[in-house]
Amino acid sequence: MSDTVAGVGRKTGRQERILDAALALLSQHGISGVSMRAVAREAEVSLGLVNYHYDGKVTLISAALRRVEEHDVAMVTPDPARSAEDNLRAALRRVADAEFLTTEYLSLRLQLWALAQAHPDFEEINTTAQKRYRKGLATLIRAARPELSSAETTKRATDIDVVQNGMWLTALLGIDRAAIRRSVRRCEEIAFG
Repeated sequence: MSDTVAGVGRKTGRQERILDAALALLSQHGISGVSMRAVAREAEVSLGLVNYHYDGKVTLISAALRRVEEHDVAMVTPDPARSAEDNLRAALRRVADAEFLTTEYLSLRLQLWALAQAHPDFEEINTTAQKRYRKGLATLIRAARPELSSAETTKRATDIDVVQNGMWLTALLGIDRAAIRRSVRRCEEIAFG
């Protein structure tokens, strides 16, 4: 299992290894490649331990999705040591970090988006995660541009999220780094413009 996919979480303890394994299998094989047995094998733990922590596949995948959600929200959590403008720029640039532009990580993102169609629990988690990310981004925009209304910052956060998701999707096609940089600059224009 690569550190890139595991990078959406932490590498501590058996329960974390189980979630890392679930995310790696999702990235590599999609939902059909995730079974309790396969996760146990990937995490190098007993099947009983996986079953102890998670009631079933839906519970396990839900926990993995929530882990990704927390990672996404952390990307838009302001650093009190930075100015509002620097926090916003850092968040906008973070999505173009090399760790997120790998085929493995981008494949995971595609699988997570597809999961929203596979089960109502996954759809709810995905919707909640997207709302939390956009709210965090809107909060960063509002802090950097206090003259903007709440409705305007929400609109800008939504537009940025769409551009960022499109950037990730097209990165799978091997789009060049210059195009990624232009996308980040476009997000900055939306946020600060």
